[in-house]
Amino acid sequence: MAMFPANPTRLDPLKNFKFRIKWDNKYVAAVSKISSLKRTTEVITFRSGGDPSTSISSPGKQKFEPITCERGLTMDMTFHDWAGLVWNYGAALGSEVSLANFRKNLYLEFYNEAGQLVMAYKLYRCWVSEYHALPDLDAGGNAIAIEHIKIETEGWERDPSVTEPVEPTLSTVST
Repeated sequence: MAMFPANPTRLDPLKNFKFRIKWDNKYVAAVSKISSLKRTTEVITFRSGGDPSTSISSPGKQKFEPITCERGLTMDMTFHDWAGLVWNYGAALGSEVSLANFRKNLYLEFYNEAGQLVMAYKLYRCWVSEYHALPDLDAGGNAIAIEHIKIETEGWERDPSVTEPVEPTLSTVST
């Protein structure tokens, strides 16, 4: 079986450095790192008293691990504002949490080296459980300041409407 049916001559697996994420139908600026999408199924083991010394196992509850998003610190308030919907310090009593809209559906797009969309994932009912507004500050350092959020999700699925594109070929130019 070909690794890439639409591009059977391609030998290299996809690289991990071209991606975008959006929520509220807008791409989020300057995101430079997103952790992996991970789903775990609990294993339930069972053994009846009269069975041999081995147990049988079956699938149990699904757990979707949180994802993290990092980006270089900018003046964009997207991370800050979303984290504030979960808990807004100093808000009036009873309005600290925005119950109506602290959860968001996210859309994660993944591209090939040529910038073509090759797959996408829908992440459901996400909310911010951790927010790092500023990194450790170091007067002797020489690094980009990174803003970070940890996002809880109740599930995700691959978007079947995104299919493998035919990759462009460079035509030779005669001189």
